[in-house]
Amino acid sequence: MRRREFLGAAGVAAAAGLGPVRQANADEPLHWKMVTAWPKNFPGMGTSAEFLAQTIGEMSGGRLQVQVYGAGELVPAFEVFDAVSQGAVQMGHGVSYYWKGKNPAFHYFSALPFGMTGNEMNAWLYKGGGMELWEEAYAPFDVLPLAAGNSMVQMGGWFKREIHQIEDLKGLRMRIPGLGGEVLRRVGVTPVVLSGKELLVALQTGAIDATEWIGPWNDLAFGLHRAAKYYYYPGWHDPGTALELLINRSAFEALPGDLQAIVRHAATVANGDVVADYLAHNNDALKILVEKYQVELRQFPPEILRVLRQHAEAVIEEVAGIDPFVRRVNDSYQAFSARVRDWTAISEKAYLDTRAG
Repeated sequence: MRRREFLGAAGVAAAAGLGPVRQANADEPLHWKMVTAWPKNFPGMGTSAEFLAQTIGEMSGGRLQVQVYGAGELVPAFEVFDAVSQGAVQMGHGVSYYWKGKNPAFHYFSALPFGMTGNEMNAWLYKGGGMELWEEAYAPFDVLPLAAGNSMVQMGGWFKREIHQIEDLKGLRMRIPGLGGEVLRRVGVTPVVLSGKELLVALQTGAIDATEWIGPWNDLAFGLHRAAKYYYYPGWHDPGTALELLINRSAFEALPGDLQAIVRHAATVANGDVVADYLAHNNDALKILVEKYQVELRQFPPEILRVLRQHAEAVIEEVAGIDPFVRRVNDSYQAFSARVRDWTAISEKAYLDTRAG
């Protein structure tokens, strides 16, 4: 009932041409709403939205106050983009491949299978022209995107049985969004898109046979180990997934310049905080999963990854050929990836290989 009233009121406002609600008295603080694709205060994703809202409030001296709503409190997880676009709320927090139906270029601003890592992704967005393309992609929807975090390399997923060869994937129903789902479709998997809070029940009831979510910290919080035993890595489908702050562009442009700058800088602060949060918590959570709950940690066999990579290259090329704008985004992404790949190999990868002994 609350959601229907909320959307109904938003529809009336849109029909009347009112747009986003604005503060009548400039001396009073602005009160904005942020809807998210995550459960309220969910580790990493949900808490980062709260951190972002708190940071905006503190940096603005209380002039801009943001109230955060979890998935389903005002709108469902997969309706966040529309709520922001229509001006029903001023802000949203999610990940761009959730809205891929709006424009296939949206895939590139979250993660590509076998694509850039989180650090490489941030470099492309901030220093390689990616952010400008992202803004251009969202502009027709009256939405301004800002990078607001990165989960870094994710896990490959939870399976109820061991995966030894590519044939073991055939016939599985697996929750996996983005282009990773399309890659798996080509080896016989049926990809399913579910919100995070639906995953455990879906696994327990047999609605799905496998699922990926994020990584140990988030997966432990959802209790996915209670429904599946085998935990695979690496997350080839999500090597560096960017989170986004969505802002209704009309509402943003109505802000004074200093508040606009505060919102932008707060998102940058949150971006770094999320990366640190995941690195600080994932290994501890993994130890609990393996040592306390006896989860079987498994690495995908190299032959499976080789086949998946071949399909991923074909899928991405098909997406890039959909229209000239998607091709332009793809070319920018691929050129930057090629530009930084060699340095990543002789810096981080070489050092980590050396440290491993």
